[in-house]
Amino acid sequence: MPGKSNRFHLIASSTRKFYQAAKETPGYSLRDFLHGYIYARWPYLYIGYGKGDIPLAKKTAPLWKIFSRLFPPRVQPRSHHSLTEASHTHADGYHGKTIPLETARDLVSIKEPIRISDLEQVIPYTRARAILQEFPDHIIALDCPCRVVKANPCTPVDVCLIIGEPFASFIAEHIPEKSRWITQAEALQILEEENQRGHVHHAFFKEAMLDRFYAICNCCACCCGAMQFHQKGIPMLASSGYVADIDLQLCENCGSCQDFCQFTALNFDSTGQNQVNWNLCMGCGICVEHCPQNAIRLHLDPLKGVPLSISAS
Repeated sequence: MPGKSNRFHLIASSTRKFYQAAKETPGYSLRDFLHGYIYARWPYLYIGYGKGDIPLAKKTAPLWKIFSRLFPPRVQPRSHHSLTEASHTHADGYHGKTIPLETARDLVSIKEPIRISDLEQVIPYTRARAILQEFPDHIIALDCPCRVVKANPCTPVDVCLIIGEPFASFIAEHIPEKSRWITQAEALQILEEENQRGHVHHAFFKEAMLDRFYAICNCCACCCGAMQFHQKGIPMLASSGYVADIDLQLCENCGSCQDFCQFTALNFDSTGQNQVNWNLCMGCGICVEHCPQNAIRLHLDPLKGVPLSISAS
């Protein structure tokens, strides 16, 4: 007679590891695990439905609403004030932190496990604020769900970096046709190349993914669902903590930086002078990299939040 252990072995080993990690995560429920499993197992359907890029998305919108009711964001008030249900959105459970290239490099270059558990100031959302990386050198390059589900996407598509366990092994085992193992050096190369293309680095956190950081996405406004929702007023992205500053004596108003700004934060004013829109600037640093005159720098701005610093571990 088949025993429990035989049935258990029918489940993929990476799923078992994911479930074990889920059991060890405080406050993480079976419902959260099922949500995380669906998200990680079928990311293209999940993201495609969310963005509305799948042809059947409109016809099956009621199913998405049912799913949203089954997996609503959990209410967990911040320590310094109370949050009401009305102020809670899915952005609280799934969001990205804009990071400059240097921080992205740090995240994919870590050699030892890292545990940063209190990031409320850095990641100002009610859920998923921890960086708890086991085997940080386990990295998967995944075909970006936002790009794959879009007609005529930006290329290349294999630019989403899934970092650490149990996430990397889960993706590799369940989506082998759209993922590949890469080294930390290869991950750095992807970051550098995406930076040259003008794409923004985001460290992504999701409550269903064990309440923590799990990926670096290299995002463009034309494909990225999080950026598009953010532009529509759903606050899915947190600023890097920096803001761009233009040296007007060096700036030649060539407009090169504007061509690369994914947040449309750079514009000419009525006098023809290039200006930074403080409200729109997320401090990604892409404009700094693409200014021929080296006229742009990032500077810390407390009103923009706190930078993500891996050295905080």
